[in-house]
Parts: sequence; C-alpha cells; structure tokens
Amino acid sequence: MRRIKKRIISLIIVIITLTVLIVELMPILVVITSGFKRDIDIWARGPFYFKPTLESYKQVLSNKDILISLKNSLLVGFISTVISIIVGAMASYGLTRYVFKFKETIAYMFLSFRMIPQISLVIPLYVMFSFLKLRDTLTGIVLAHISFNIPYVIWLLLPFFAAVPCEYEEAARIDGATEMQVFWKIFFPLVSPGLVVASVFAFLMSWNEFLYALILSSVNAKTAPVAVNGLLGQYAPKWGQLTAAGTIMLIPVFIITLTLQKYIIKGLVSGGIKG
Repeated sequence: MRRIKKRIISLIIVIITLTVLIVELMPILVVITSGFKRDIDIWARGPFYFKPTLESYKQVLSNKDILISLKNSLLVGFISTVISIIVGAMASYGLTRYVFKFKETIAYMFLSFRMIPQISLVIPLYVMFSFLKLRDTLTGIVLAHISFNIPYVIWLLLPFFAAVPCEYEEAARIDGATEMQVFWKIFFPLVSPGLVVASVFAFLMSWNEFLYALILSSVNAKTAPVAVNGLLGQYAPKWGQLTAAGTIMLIPVFIITLTLQKYIIKGLVSGGIKG
C-alpha cells in the first residue's frame, strides 16, 4: 500500500509539474511559432495552424529602427549592469563589513527606493534629464536603469557578503592588504556566485524595461521594447512582425540563462559562502 501511495503521489506531482510547464511555455511557443506565420493566418486560423514563412523576419531584420534599438538595448543593458554591479557590490560590502550609525536605516532606504513605482519617478526624471540635456540619450537611459538596478543589487548581495568569514579579511590585512585590495582580491571572487545572479537579473530588468525608455527617449535612444511596441501599427497590429521581433528579443535571455544556469542555480541555492 505504501508503494502504491508513493507512486500515486509521484504521478500527481508529475502531472502538476507538466501542467504548470505547459501553461508557462505555451505563450512562448505561440510567440515563436507566430513569427513564422503571415498576419492573415494569425488572424483567421488561430495559434495552432502552422505554415512557416520567413517574411516577418525579413521585414523585421530590414527595419533599421528595430536593429538600432536592439543595439541600444544591448549597450544600455551591459553598461547599466556593469556599473550597478560595481557600485552595488561596494555598497553591500560596506553595509555588511563595517559598523556605523544608521546602517540598517540606510539599507532599508535602498530597499524603499526599489519599491517606489516607476510611474511616480518618470516625470521628475523627465524634467531633470531635459534640464541636463540627457533626455533621448543613451547616457540618460543608462542612469535611469541604474537607479532601479543598484538597490536591487545591493539587497541581493547582502547575504553573500555577510556570509564571508571574518578570517579571510583579517588574514589579508595582516599580510598588508589595503581596503581596496581586500574588496577586489578577497571578497569579489568569493561572492562571484551572487555577482553572477545579480548581473543576470540586472541585465534582464534593463533589457525588458519599457516605461523609462518610452518616456525618456524619442528617436536617438529608443530601446528594443519601445521599438517593438511601435509595431502595433496605427490601424492594426502587425502580428507577424511583433512576434518575430519578440522572438529576437528572447534570444539574449535564452543565451544568458542557459549559459549561466549552473552559476545562477549555485548562487540562488547557496545564498552566500559557508566557512
């Protein structure tokens, strides 16, 4: 009876897992397959009719606006991620390894900054960037993305820095290492799993960000989500091009997550270093 119960429980778990997997993957599958269809087939024949054509991809890849926006998104995502990781790692290091007044207050202030809705910040940023001549520039978009990435990185890295044993930094200081050397040569390598996780999520948040890019850019700094949104058209959505462009936007996400999945899982599971 126990074996039967275990088999039934295992079967139920498998069925639930497969159901959740199908529900999660179905929209992605529909988007990918629709990119190989004509608009008339998407409209008239539904999501399960499939007669492949590359016409939508040809139109998307010949659209200079889309190509430039993809380049802008890659640049903004990479630059904002690198800056956010460096600044966020330094802030997390200071919050976990130094004792000073209002340390917890400062940490929770960073968290509160991340929780403020973007819609409430975009107008002040618009006014400020217009005054500083940063509106519709990649520099302005990078700064806007840094504003929500740094607090996230700080809080994600706090447990990783806190978990590093004190003996590491004490031994480094005895050997004559400076504070910067302790940070870069001791802590930075030890918290590398957390840095990978933070980098992936920071890049993905920047890559998918829409509101700041929509309001703070117009022509020169337009990113991929804004350009894809432009394919909705004036009278009817260009579904084939929309889904083809959406599929292209999924490629970096798949490459990053599949390439770094071992490090992502290690970082999420470990949550730091045990010593």
